Amino acid sequence: MAKLSNDKDGSVASAVRNRRSVRAFRPDPVPMEMLDRILATALRAPSGGNLQPWQIHVITGASLRRLIDRVVEQQRSGRSEQPVQPIYPDNIWEPYRSRRFEVGEDLYRAIGIERKNRAGRLAQVEQNFRFFGAPVGLFFAIDRRMPAMQWMDLGIILQTVMLLAVDAGLATCPQAAWTLWPDTVSDELGLDETMTVAAGMAFGYEDRDHPINTLQTERQAVQQAVHHHL
Repeated sequence: MAKLSNDKDGSVASAVRNRRSVRAFRPDPVPMEMLDRILATALRAPSGGNLQPWQIHVITGASLRRLIDRVVEQQRSGRSEQPVQPIYPDNIWEPYRSRRFEVGEDLYRAIGIERKNRAGRLAQVEQNFRFFGAPVGLFFAIDRRMPAMQWMDLGIILQTVMLLAVDAGLATCPQAAWTLWPDTVSDELGLDETMTVAAGMAFGYEDRDHPINTLQTERQAVQQAVHHHL
């Protein structure tokens, strides 16, 4: 692939290429002044009509451990809650079905968990609700009365946070899995009935020695995704 003219250290292109969903973190604390600076910059993200339809909740320390313990216990006991939005479409169709299947298989292959090892796979799913060992969890909340266009704005600010984290030498993993526990998360964050959590995000320093972080997901070729109309 041709190198972009501004694809150098510290460039936007470099941050885009180097951003990955990291699923194993070191326990090292993130300096709060660094995190606050990243989030303050991310708030410059665009939104339709400048509605800025987001709240960002930062959870660390005892609050983080309490939420993890609560959700993991519920997960293990077989309890569940009703998500506000589904994570994926029902009966997902091609090519999306294959893309989702392949990334899942690649992930478990990277950490040596076979398809028949159900216990191993469930243990890895649980890592979602431990923020993959990250010392910081972020939650992005929105007023549930907002329509789809404002949910799109949330995607913009998530990406902005992730790229700024790369620029600062940090790692992230956006997590739709947290939307499976809307009541518990809302209770822990003190959200009122108008707000709901749209996504979580693990935030910290990558554990570069963990095999799961060797996973490199595939992307479509430009010719598949981009359509020119002349």
